[in-house]
Amino acid sequence: MYATTESQATTPAALGGRSRWLALYVLCAGMLMIVLDVTVVNVALPAIQDDLGFTSSSLAWVVNAYLIAFGGLLLLAGRLGDLLGRRNIFVGGLVVFTAASALCGLAESQEVLVAARFIQGVGGALTSAVILGMIVTLFPEPREQAKAIGFYAFVASAGGSIGLLAGGVLTQAINWHWIFFVNLPIGIVTVALAVKLIEKDKGLGMGRGTDVPGAVLITAALMVGVFTIVKPAAELGWTAPRTIALSLLTLTLLVCFVVREATAANPLVPLRIFRSRNLTGANLIQALSASGMFGIFFLGSLYLQRVLGYDALEIGLAFLPTTVLMGLLSVRYSEKLVMRFGPRRPMIAGLVLIVVGLALFTQAPVNGNYFIHVLPVLTLLGLGGGICFPALMGLSMADVKPEDAGLAGGLMGTMGEVGAALGLAVLATLSATRTESLAAAGKPALEALTGGFHLSFAIAGVIVAAAVVIACTLMRPARSAEVVTADEAEELAAA
Repeated sequence: MYATTESQATTPAALGGRSRWLALYVLCAGMLMIVLDVTVVNVALPAIQDDLGFTSSSLAWVVNAYLIAFGGLLLLAGRLGDLLGRRNIFVGGLVVFTAASALCGLAESQEVLVAARFIQGVGGALTSAVILGMIVTLFPEPREQAKAIGFYAFVASAGGSIGLLAGGVLTQAINWHWIFFVNLPIGIVTVALAVKLIEKDKGLGMGRGTDVPGAVLITAALMVGVFTIVKPAAELGWTAPRTIALSLLTLTLLVCFVVREATAANPLVPLRIFRSRNLTGANLIQALSASGMFGIFFLGSLYLQRVLGYDALEIGLAFLPTTVLMGLLSVRYSEKLVMRFGPRRPMIAGLVLIVVGLALFTQAPVNGNYFIHVLPVLTLLGLGGGICFPALMGLSMADVKPEDAGLAGGLMGTMGEVGAALGLAVLATLSATRTESLAAAGKPALEALTGGFHLSFAIAGVIVAAAVVIACTLMRPARSAEVVTADEAEELAAA
């Protein structure tokens, strides 16, 4: 097997086959709420700015407040799930997220909305950090686990583009308040179903003592780090004194955290977890692929809006093929690919497809045609993501002990979140700088803008290509991946 086979959390013995799949759907519903929220809000930002009177600079805090709390607390939330019970943390996070969504929808001032978004980020971190760990304990059998992780990967990776469509519909049909109010019935139902369908796990307990200094250090490091990326680095540049000072503070906090974890009797993050090449490599790949993919979805949306003239709803529809392909591959075929070839080879193949798609995007012209210049790119990204991400998530958990599953899941989430924020800041900054230099050289406005996007697409391709190198050199085939016999291969092909 390529994942853990038992846990003191929910076990297959505790839940029947049908109940386990119902529990998976509940977990993915919670994840979908979190993922949708990010892109739904992005689409509604102009309407929020007009209604509440945000300036262009202050408007960024509607997104940044969420990202800082979410990225800063993911790792701590994952470990709390191991210690206090993952269902407890999952349900608690949903309650916080849903209540904060109500506050966001009711907000009539900038201060209330930003504060509520921070609380939303706390709830989002608690909810999402423990999901992957719960899935691998619910589905220890390799074939079922691959299928379950494929379904989860689809929700985690493709849900963002669904949010573009949903955000456009809700904002244009009603108003921006409803992008938050829609979370209320979903959150209430998901909490009720989680309590009913997900077996309560005991957790390791905190009797041996809690690593409070370690928790404070890593949470502070991640929050300061994410803040540095989304605020001074994005606005002032990476060489600005404030950016450098905060970067040094982040590095100092991280060093102190590592020293603390190496000496603590009951560390928050046992450093032994990084002895796994697959876990370490998977986290590096997660950070790099998130840097490339998230930045391109954001900048690709800007290309469609500012260069091709698409509105919010048209942008959502434009990205729909990516969502459909990710869903089809993740839910229907990822399990078969993993069982036939093991998780490593599909992961590498998916990353290569993403690199090819990003390289192709660098050729999109000012007067681009969707079917010629955009759809092929989104098709390759959808194929690559649908093949790569389920295999990556399964491989990341291959050597993880049951008691560390929540921590490992939170670590993957943290790397994805930090990678996405870093990638967006770097790509957006370089794109804007390139656009300004082209405009200064006398290029027409749209041509200069497109040139800036081309540079960001090329750099994103290089970033994901680095992930391919890591996958080929550092990652190893899952130690216990099933060897599929010829009869099983025929059965899979006929399925």
